[in-house]
Formats: sequence, C-alpha cells, structure tokens
Amino acid sequence: MPTSQAAKPRSTFVFFTLAFGFTWALQVPGALLAARGRLAPDSPLLGLAMLGILGPAVAALGLTWRDEGRAGLRRLLTPLTRARVSVGWYALALLVPGLGLTGILLLLELAGREGAVSYVPHVGLVVSACVISLGEELGWRGYAQPRLEARYGVFGGAGIVGLLWGLWHIPMFVAAGVPLALWLVLLLLFTGGSLFYSFILRGSGSLLLVVLAHLGAHLNNPFAALPGDALPLVVQSVVYGALGLALCWPQRAMKASTCSNGMWSEMAEP
Repeated sequence: MPTSQAAKPRSTFVFFTLAFGFTWALQVPGALLAARGRLAPDSPLLGLAMLGILGPAVAALGLTWRDEGRAGLRRLLTPLTRARVSVGWYALALLVPGLGLTGILLLLELAGREGAVSYVPHVGLVVSACVISLGEELGWRGYAQPRLEARYGVFGGAGIVGLLWGLWHIPMFVAAGVPLALWLVLLLLFTGGSLFYSFILRGSGSLLLVVLAHLGAHLNNPFAALPGDALPLVVQSVVYGALGLALCWPQRAMKASTCSNGMWSEMAEP
C-alpha cells in the first residue's frame, strides 16, 4: 500500500527509531565493555557491533517493503545503479574532502606541526568501509533525507539527518574512546557531511556517488590519529562544514523536487 502524504513525517520518525534501536541494541553492550577495557579481541560482541552498522539499511528496506512493496524497493535501490555521471562528480565524492584534509595538514606542517598528513587504511579496512558506506547511505540519504528535505528544504532536511547521524554513532564513539570534548566537533563533521552528500545526491541523481563519498571519508580517515592527536579530526570537521555550507547555502530555499533527473521527487513521493 502506498504511503500517504500525512504518513510521511511519521515514516521518518519510525525509520530513525528502528535504525537507532537496531544499531544500539547490537553495539551498546560491546561499547560499554570496550570503554572499561574488558572487551576481548575475539568477543562475539565485535561481530554484532559490525552487524549493527546495517541498522539504517534494515530500517529503510523494511519500511519501504511494508509501505510500498516491490515498486518502492525498486525506487529505493535504483539510484544505487546510476553510475553514468560526469567524472567531476566522482572526483568531488572520492577525493576533494581527503585532499582538503591533507592540504591543510601540509600547511600546518610547514608552520611547525609534527605528525602524519594522511591516514590511508589497509585493504581490510577499505572492504569494511564499503560495507559501512552502503549500509548507512541506503538509509540516511536513500530513505530519510529525501523525505525530510521535501518537508523542510535543503538545510533543514540535511541538517536533521546530520545531527541524528552523529548521535547514532555514540556507541562507536564510546567504544573508540573518543573524548567527550570532541563531540561538538563531530556534530559539525556529520552535519557538514550531510549537507555535502545532499549536494552530491541532488546534483548527480546517484546514490552510488553518495556511497562513494562516504567511502572517500574512510580513505583518509583522521580517526586513525585518535586519541593522541585530535587536530586532524578538527580539520576534517571544518573541511566538511565549509564544503557543506559553500555548496548548499546558495540552494538553501530549494525543495527536494528540484533534484537532478527528478530522482528526488521519485524517492520522496511513493
């Protein structure tokens, strides 16, 4: 049965409830043990924590199937297959934020900073990052953001998703020992990232490009410098905040129906 216009705000509320519930139920026990230094390297809780990453995707797929059936699932998944876009979009998604981080760290190095200027992961982490990026973006940008932007506009919709996206990571922050003092910085990172990804999705019409943009964040990941060096994370948060603001501010009054190829309205209007 198609979702009614009146049910859309409720559908996003249910989506976030399910996404948080699925993820936190699987990650909070391990996070609490990790924070106390009592999580064994071979603990099955680590596997459950990784499975918890799929919370947004599980919520998006489940609600879409319930409300819209197979036709809705096709609408949700089709943007993942849109690969024929300008090479410039691929460069923006995969390279620009990481190059911004490294460029600023190089300038700081010239000013006397000591430390790495890039944080390239090994192959195993890249594979994990692919799963993480797909599992998250199918829910955040594929399901929730088009609906919220249709109701609240570009800044409102992307901002709401960004704030909730950051809060959703709390068990992961706790497990990784991220200091509480950095959490406001992280909210800037996720809110700016949400605006940046929104711009890519509206402009390219491709959810695949958003998945690649998320993957790009892992290809030069300043979290690797924690807990000893928080500056790279602060720099990356400023990079995403600046990119998100610069790209989306001119479109702040824009509604979701203006997305490239009409894809946004297809996703927001079951």
